[in-house]
Amino acid sequence: MSRIGNKLVVIPAGVTVSVSNDNVVTAKGPKGELTQAIDKDMKISIEGAELKVVRPSEQKRHKALHGLSRSLINNTIVGVSEGYKKELELVGVGYKATNNGNILDLSLGYSHNIYFVVPSEIKVSTEMVKGKSPLVTFEGCDKQLIGLVAAKLRGLRKIEPYKGKGVRFVGEQVRRKAGKTAAKK
Repeated sequence: MSRIGNKLVVIPAGVTVSVSNDNVVTAKGPKGELTQAIDKDMKISIEGAELKVVRPSEQKRHKALHGLSRSLINNTIVGVSEGYKKELELVGVGYKATNNGNILDLSLGYSHNIYFVVPSEIKVSTEMVKGKSPLVTFEGCDKQLIGLVAAKLRGLRKIEPYKGKGVRFVGEQVRRKAGKTAAKK
């Protein structure tokens, strides 16, 4: 039994949701407009300010799609009403980030600067505070796109386990390893 799939999706005030005949859910809200294609087998019904996803049978495939469909629709509705935000910090000596519109200029310890183009749907901002690591913030309504862009930026300089240098999410715990000196004791 899918517990997530059985939960109702609450549609907040100011958000309009429509479902087309081929199961494409369109949500419009104060933060923008998103569409999400759902499997044609799933039945989507809107009753007042609540949306419900019903699976047609107890097949394993339908059980798997039930919770997924509900979560995708919920992420779409939350995105257009509240939006999503991801923050990354650049940990390392001399690591810098500046942005000019949607182009990030990153100095990550390589011999050259990296110019990272962010999609136009995402708002990017950088913050350089003296004594703290530089922060890069992504904001937008599409959770999947923000996660993808943040993961690509994180992949430009992966965290190394000895000193903890690299690009990481704010609040991320890094497992540190002992260096060579620990073996000599």
